[in-house]
Amino acid sequence: MLKSFHYIIFLIGLIGLSQTKGYSVKNLEINTKYPHFGLMKISDSRIIFTSYLLDKKGRAKRFEGHPILTIFEGDLSEKGHITNVSLVQIDSKQHISHITSATISLDGKHIYLTTNYTRKNMPKGNFNESNFHIEVGEFKADLGWTNFKVLPFCKPKYSYAHPALSKDGKTLYFTANIRGGRENTRGGSDIFKVEIFDDGTYGEPKNLGSKVNSYSREMFPYMSAENILYFASNRPNGFGGFDIYKSVMNEDGTFEKAVKMPKPLNSKQDDFCFITDAENKTGYFSSKRPEGKGDDDIYYFKLN
Repeated sequence: MLKSFHYIIFLIGLIGLSQTKGYSVKNLEINTKYPHFGLMKISDSRIIFTSYLLDKKGRAKRFEGHPILTIFEGDLSEKGHITNVSLVQIDSKQHISHITSATISLDGKHIYLTTNYTRKNMPKGNFNESNFHIEVGEFKADLGWTNFKVLPFCKPKYSYAHPALSKDGKTLYFTANIRGGRENTRGGSDIFKVEIFDDGTYGEPKNLGSKVNSYSREMFPYMSAENILYFASNRPNGFGGFDIYKSVMNEDGTFEKAVKMPKPLNSKQDDFCFITDAENKTGYFSSKRPEGKGDDDIYYFKLN
């Protein structure tokens, strides 16, 4: 009898330990039937994300027949809610009507965003009009974000997306499908990095290598304060769809082999856009899991 009692206590202890080390997730109130993704923290208390621009009746506005994707910002509450959501102000004369993701520099002076070419910056010659590229803009108090320029390393024949800055602002991470040479993309899209120099110029894109990238697709990188790279990939042996992975960056700038994050951060559906606090104990991600409110939803997670 006493042995059985000790065994029950042991099992309870194991269950408690599992709960202590597990994650809890919750669907946020701001979610609707429309997609919410492209998450990026711009400070400890502010976040930006991508969703449709809506009219007064709550319907998605359209441009040339397509819903307008743009970026919003909001405050982060202590309980994980995103409040006081507002449209990020972009100069209308820039004619940017489709933004899939963005990030803002620590000093608040520059924004990097993923978009398509427009009539204003259409490349000459043949190129794939569906390709994305990354633009950088500056903030003007009377205009908002303006003076956008395509980053110099973005070649029209390739696609570039999902910009994310290192915590010191000196490295830009992004996804691309660059082909040829030493920095050749392994799969459908890989994660690359480029140096940002003090004079505002950029280095050459460098592939993060096989410890991070696979022969599938890698998307939505995020570098934490602890130099842990989080990203999404649809590589084999995942839970399903895109899953969230992490790879620790060493002091010499190399990366450890990426490992898959556990459930419930991952699910059988697409999970991506993972961002976290400085202690890696709370954060947010997007997911299209069945219990959501429609399309891609934002979830808050907490390490128990």
